[in-house]
Amino acid sequence: LNHLFHFVLFLLRLLILWSSGVYHFIKENKSWSEAQRYCREKYTDLAKVFDMTDMSRLRNSAQNQGEAWIGLNNNTGGNRTWHWSLPGVKYIHNDSSWNLNGRYGTEPGPGNCGRKRDKLVDVSCHHPMWFICYDDNKTLYLIEEKKNWTQAQSYCRYNHTDLASGLNQVDGEEMKALFIGRNMSVWMGLFRDSWRWSDGSDFSFRYWDMELFNDEQSNKTSHIDSTQCVVFFLFMADKLILIKENKTWKEALDYCRESHRGLVSITNPYQQRWVEVRAKNASSPFVWLGLRYSCTLDLWFWVNDKVVCYEKWSREGKTEECGRAVGMQSGGQYEWVSQRDNEKYNFLCFK
Repeated sequence: LNHLFHFVLFLLRLLILWSSGVYHFIKENKSWSEAQRYCREKYTDLAKVFDMTDMSRLRNSAQNQGEAWIGLNNNTGGNRTWHWSLPGVKYIHNDSSWNLNGRYGTEPGPGNCGRKRDKLVDVSCHHPMWFICYDDNKTLYLIEEKKNWTQAQSYCRYNHTDLASGLNQVDGEEMKALFIGRNMSVWMGLFRDSWRWSDGSDFSFRYWDMELFNDEQSNKTSHIDSTQCVVFFLFMADKLILIKENKTWKEALDYCRESHRGLVSITNPYQQRWVEVRAKNASSPFVWLGLRYSCTLDLWFWVNDKVVCYEKWSREGKTEECGRAVGMQSGGQYEWVSQRDNEKYNFLCFK
């Protein structure tokens, strides 16, 4: 892999993916580290991939030009950590969910993927077994076809949303109901690796080549496809800035208008993802968005007059009362919760 590391072909091409995030396609000869330095100096960082939509856009943009460096790297000294397959679901260890009083999952085990019978156990990702998918409507589906872990993940992502992910799903009542009357082992959306994104985050999205994903993943740097001429992408979460000061919604609105272009608005899921990148570094549990409820008009409106055509409310987060504005969670699922506008939180501005 050394020749892949040190000889990189870059093709300069601007790809406008959405208004608050831009991908660039660069033509130069650089190693991964040099590419990272280039991206950080001129933009924000090497490309980060949030989900299958991003993956599809990156692959389509390559146009058979070869491989593509992205910001995923394995420079962690082999320190493997657990992740859930469903993007945005953070792994939190719970001994009671694992077999043998939590031995598995905390010590080096026999494999890097998680299967469930009565408890979770880490096993080789190559075993064929049934699996459980998750849908956006919060329904679980038992798939009675034997596949290895990556095949199961691909099936769930194509036909549903992803493999079942998160302890609220894995240990929940709906999951228990699927096991009634069945003595079975099934794949969960649980995997372990030592990969991190260039910005230091451990965001869980992966889309490995079936031949490269195995239980001996070692010192590699992530790219797309498998030729010796490689391309790298970089992204720019431009026009977004997190203000780590606690202010009321009105104070945040005035600050953004005076110092920048205004409080951030979110009109599609891609903008939501870039806002999440910034929000994760907040020092408050929520960050203000530029969305407020109008008692007079009886509706929610963005202060920059954008149409409210995308929403990500928490289950009980939408309270339509006077004096309410939207705070987005600064962690977890990054859902929206209506807050009294005199609460004080960090906030996001358009530059």
